[in-house]
Formats: sequence, structure tokens, C-alpha cells
Amino acid sequence: MPLIVSQTHGPVTSITLNRPDKLNAFGGTMREELLDTLQSAAADAACRALVITGAGRAFCAGGDLDYMDGLQQQGDIAGFRRLLEAGREIVLAIAEMPKPVIAAINGVAAGAGCNLALACDYRIASDQAKLGETFVKIGIHPDWGGTWLLPRLVGRSRSLELMMSGRIIDASEALAIGMVDRVVAAADLLAETMKLADTFAAGPPIAIAGIKRALALSERNDLRSQIELESEHQVQAFRSKDATEGMAAFLGKREARFRGE
Repeated sequence: MPLIVSQTHGPVTSITLNRPDKLNAFGGTMREELLDTLQSAAADAACRALVITGAGRAFCAGGDLDYMDGLQQQGDIAGFRRLLEAGREIVLAIAEMPKPVIAAINGVAAGAGCNLALACDYRIASDQAKLGETFVKIGIHPDWGGTWLLPRLVGRSRSLELMMSGRIIDASEALAIGMVDRVVAAADLLAETMKLADTFAAGPPIAIAGIKRALALSERNDLRSQIELESEHQVQAFRSKDATEGMAAFLGKREARFRGE
């Protein structure tokens, strides 16, 4: 059984963590396979949006504790560092990808699984989903960028409480504090996620990539720098064939067909 399942739905690529018997906890070569799949999608011009979800009743329960316990018993710090490096590269691959990535959180998202969801550009949760920064429950520190990602969504104080207590919250609380962007009925999760992914994928890829980059850089730019970046992106988009098509379609009262050119 493949640990990562990638499927193409027109311009949308869905990536499913596929270890349902272990609540999709990262084990074996799962991290490396996820990274390879993300890198392939980033390089595929036909892919314009991605969805990440989990098989079965969980999104991802984090790291495989049996494996991590083995590393600790052996004093294998180098082996543990390899896990951290793989997680880092996955988060950076999502952040640096010029395409929107949506997390469809179908169940529990704990530890590294929670931070994988936070690394995505948008999060839709099932009403059965639960999220938790559970690292302290086993005596370790958050990774996968969690201490950078979570405060930008929920603020420093809430991040401190969630990370220091390790408590798991339900989908309604996650929505209320801004940890997820939308909550839908479990039965509707994939359909609603794909609908949004299709909307993103139908947009002009050059402008979409610019929006993702600009919003990321807005975290550290001052207003002047941000306006200059917007102008740079705007000129790039204005010169594109997609802008010609978009304006012609609007004036002609028809749907635009963007090609990323």
C-alpha cells in the first residue's frame, strides 16, 4: 500500500496521507515521499492547485511514536535530526510553491500533522476534526514551523496556551480562533474542498503565484516595500497573455480561459 497517494483531478492534484491504521502518522519513508510528491506537483505546469488530506478517520496524528521511541532508546540524535530536516523541507516546499495548497482536515491533526495543516494556504475542516499542538504531551518541542505558523493565525498568547498545554481543540473552537478557515459537514468535506481548489485553479497562474508570494512577504514588509512589490507583480501580470485574455473575456461577457502564459 503506498504511503502517499497522488491523484489528478483536472488542474487540481490531491495528495492523501495513506497510513489509516496508524492515523496517518509519519513513518517509514512517508516524509520523503510527501516531499517528492509536492516537488513534482510544483514542477507540473498542468497542476494549478493542491489539496492535502488523510485516509480514513484522521488527517495526520504526527510522528510515529514507536519509531521515535526507538531512536531515543538508541540515542540516535542524527536519525532524529533527519526527521526534523524532512519536516522542514515539506513546510518550505508548501510555502515556496507558486500554487495554492488547501488542507482538507478530515479528522485528528496532531503534532506534526497539525503543523502540516497550518503550513497550507487555506484550511477546511470537517465538523469531526480535532487539532492539537500535542508535542509537550510526550516531552518534546513543536517543530514543522509551528511556532512561526500558529501565532500568525491565532496570536502569541493563544499559541502559548495551546502549545504549553498540548490540549486538543474541536473544529468549532479552531474556527473561532482562526486556526482553520471553514468548517463543513464531514460528508461534504472533499466536495467543498475540491470546489474551492477548482476556483483557485481556474484563476490566472501568474497572478495567483504573485498573490501567494505577496501575502507571505507582507508579514515582514513595510507599506512602501509592499506597494513596490505589488507594482512589480502587477506589471508582470499585465504583460501576460492571461491579462489580455482576462480583459477580452470581461469585455466580451464570457468566462476567461487562463493558460499561465
